[in-house]
Amino acid sequence: MDDKQIITRLVLALVLSGAIGLEREVKRKNAGLRTHILVCLGSCLMMLTSLYIFDIYMIQTEFDPMRLAAGVITGIGFLGAGAIIRYGEAVRGLTTAATIWIVAGVGIALGCGFYKGALYTTGLTLFALFILSWLERSVTKECKNGKEIG
Repeated sequence: MDDKQIITRLVLALVLSGAIGLEREVKRKNAGLRTHILVCLGSCLMMLTSLYIFDIYMIQTEFDPMRLAAGVITGIGFLGAGAIIRYGEAVRGLTTAATIWIVAGVGIALGCGFYKGALYTTGLTLFALFILSWLERSVTKECKNGKEIG
């Protein structure tokens, strides 16, 4: 892998996760722009490192490059758990925890060069965060006003 490929993957990780993190930042969530960028860049780096190690040692040993990616996803679960807070009966931070998990996946995808998967996932995530959030608020508002939906 040449420097151009490495830089492309890392810059895309910054841009795509930045778009998701910006949405969290606008909604004033604790894990916002910088957190999402750092998670995605770190995941991308771990995948790049995994591929690099595989490239170096593929003749000498049986190494599965996905083992490092699996470790990243496990570790991100702990970070996401830290974003979830319980207030009495209510639970807050689930969406933020999910976006942290998603940007880790985007980073892994970018790290191994799966650009289309990373782009489509980012687009669909932004759709869910912006459009479905608006739809959710509209439906909830209608229900609170006593109007029947459907």
